[in-house]
Amino acid sequence: MDSFSTKTLVLQAQKKLLSKMATKSVVSAFLDDTGSAILDDLYKALKEHRHSRKEAHKVIKNLIKIVVKVSVLHRNAQFSADERLVLKNLRKKVRTLAMTAISFCQIDFTFDRRVLSNLLTECQDLLLHAVHHHLTTKSHTRINHVFGQLADPNFLTALYSSAEPFPTHLHGICAGINHMLEEGNI
Repeated sequence: MDSFSTKTLVLQAQKKLLSKMATKSVVSAFLDDTGSAILDDLYKALKEHRHSRKEAHKVIKNLIKIVVKVSVLHRNAQFSADERLVLKNLRKKVRTLAMTAISFCQIDFTFDRRVLSNLLTECQDLLLHAVHHHLTTKSHTRINHVFGQLADPNFLTALYSSAEPFPTHLHGICAGINHMLEEGNI
C-alpha cells in the first residue's frame, strides 16, 4: 500500500518554505505590530546581554520559525485531541508567564529569576510534547535553543536589572505583552 498523501506533502512544503523565508515581511502574516515590537526589544536585550548580534539574531529567527511552523500545523488542523489539550495548557502557562513577567516589571523588588526560568522551562516542555510527532529533530533543537537562551537565569537577571539599556528593553517588552493580554492575544 502506498502511503503517499498530497495533504502531507503540501504541509511539509509550507513548513519548509516558511522556515526558509522567516523574515519580517513573511512574519507579518503571523504577527502584528505589537508582537514585532516585542521581538525587536527582545533582540536588543539579547544582543546587549550576549554581546553578539549574530547570536541574538539566531534566537529571534529560531523563535519566528517555531511560531510559523506551529501556526501552520494549527491552521491545517494537524494536532490530535491530546496535542490540542497540551497546547491549551501551554496557552495557559504562557498567559501565567506573561502576567508574572509584567508583575515583576511593575512591582519593585519582586523579581525572582527562578520563577521566570521555571515557567519558561515548563512552556518549553509543553511545546516539545505538543509538536513531538510533527516537527523534525532540527526544529526540536531550535525550540531548545530559544528556550535555553530565554530561560537563562543570567539573561533574566540582566533583563530585569537597573543597568541601562535593559530597563528600556524590558519596559518595551512588558508594554507589548500587556497590550497583547488586553487584546486577548495571549
